[in-house]
Amino acid sequence: MDLSSLRFLIVEDDELQREALAILLEDLQARHIQAAVDGRAGLDAFIGCSPPVDIIISDLQMPGMDGIEFIRRVGETGTPVSIVLASAVDEAVLAAVENVAAAYGVTLLGTLHKPVRSEDLEALLGRYQPPPAVRPPANPDKPRVLVEEIVRALRDDEFQPFFQPKVELATGRIIGFEAMARWYRDGQGLIAPDVFIPLMEGHGLIDGLTRSMLRKSAASLQTWQAGGAGFSISVNISVRSLAHVQFADELSAVVNEVGLEPRYVTLEVTESATVTSELGYVLENLSRLRLKGFGLSLDDYGTGYSSMQQLTRIAFTELKIDQSFVRNASKNASRLAILHSSFETAQRMKIVSVAEGVETIDDWMLLRGLGCDLGQGYFIARPMPAAEVMPWCRQWNDNLPNLLQAIAPPSP
Repeated sequence: MDLSSLRFLIVEDDELQREALAILLEDLQARHIQAAVDGRAGLDAFIGCSPPVDIIISDLQMPGMDGIEFIRRVGETGTPVSIVLASAVDEAVLAAVENVAAAYGVTLLGTLHKPVRSEDLEALLGRYQPPPAVRPPANPDKPRVLVEEIVRALRDDEFQPFFQPKVELATGRIIGFEAMARWYRDGQGLIAPDVFIPLMEGHGLIDGLTRSMLRKSAASLQTWQAGGAGFSISVNISVRSLAHVQFADELSAVVNEVGLEPRYVTLEVTESATVTSELGYVLENLSRLRLKGFGLSLDDYGTGYSSMQQLTRIAFTELKIDQSFVRNASKNASRLAILHSSFETAQRMKIVSVAEGVETIDDWMLLRGLGCDLGQGYFIARPMPAAEVMPWCRQWNDNLPNLLQAIAPPSP
């Protein structure tokens, strides 16, 4: 990468370290380098720089404004910039600060241990991507949706399932698809689920959405099975719905009406489902659903309250690891330990493990090596409408030999 046109800011209280970093940058052909002695001086330099700084190299432990506050202040300016952390602190602390940077919308290229080596710095700088010409606001306003519009959309059958595949990490075989609710609204395009689902839950409309998603997903699966497909579907269910004592019977009736056997349907339940004042109804519904043959998945495992307790309360058939634990797990010892423990728990309980957030081939290989059964994420495919599922399956199977070759373990 040509660094000669980029503008750098070094924020480091130690004079020798500051000078050493400047020399490394100069050796890499950087030409525009500023330096600051602490976070406060660094922030002043960052705000006052024109043209703006492209990349900041910052220490964490500094007097006055430390590196963590500096990252927050930089993020609050809304000016796009990338940061490299150079510090001698513990790896666990560096990993935690990575999460801080992400929370404040700052692009973190990576972390370096002191003393910084030229090849390590060059590798991180190679990750730099210029920001878009127009940066979207940090917190764009969500579309305004009225409850009356949701009622009309339900009545007019405007909500549709999009399907994201789950594949076996050992073989690449397609195991099933998760159905995700999508709503296209005239004038606003695709409305995200986090806009309409809370409103539906708060106004007693979520059961209607669940039944609609289950009915349409089951009908699609039956069509695919008629064509020879051997996979299953997963559908999310709400905590609010589980508090209704007749809910299990209602879902069973929907599937029976379509003519699909319940064993091909897995219902995904978040951990919060078992932390409720109406726990009796929830446990009764979940137990009855298992009796009827449905699979049950503990979704977003590890992010809720008392995960292990939930596994012992309910006869789950699947444990789904939240993508927050998968992201950058190879560089984060804590996340790696959580993944290893989770997959080991699933194996001992003889239930299927699924990892969300498989974004790269490295994620795939790491998860497979840890013993995870199934993967789901953008590396495999984004959610797609029902009409695209079978063409995607054919393309996936055609390309599978190349993928298997790429992920094959090295020869001894």
